[in-house]
Amino acid sequence: MSSTATTPSSPATIDEYIAAIADPLRPIAGTLRAKFDEGLPGMEAKLWHGHPVWLQDGVPVAGFKAYANFVTLLLWRGQRITDASGKLDASGSAEMGSVKLREADDVDAPLFDDWLRQLRELYRA
Repeated sequence: MSSTATTPSSPATIDEYIAAIADPLRPIAGTLRAKFDEGLPGMEAKLWHGHPVWLQDGVPVAGFKAYANFVTLLLWRGQRITDASGKLDASGSAEMGSVKLREADDVDAPLFDDWLRQLRELYRA
């Protein structure tokens, strides 16, 4: 399994980033963008370190990064939220939680909505 990103080296916008992702992963990225835009209202969405990230007052909250065989959902305080599903993996620093999504059916809308609700509460507390 490759860990090489599948997007152009310097996309200028989130739209360009998503457009450069090959099917069948592009719809996953599009769905994540819509979920984050809806579930993290008022947060700034931009390319940060080369991939889409939603920030609260300059602090990263959530994002995603595309690779050759999956899209990784990133939640910066993901280890601090309740995840009864067990799908959220501890990853990296800053209490990061992540999930690798390989197909559109991997996007569990009610579960992701709950995670985003919990993140909103953490970042606004």
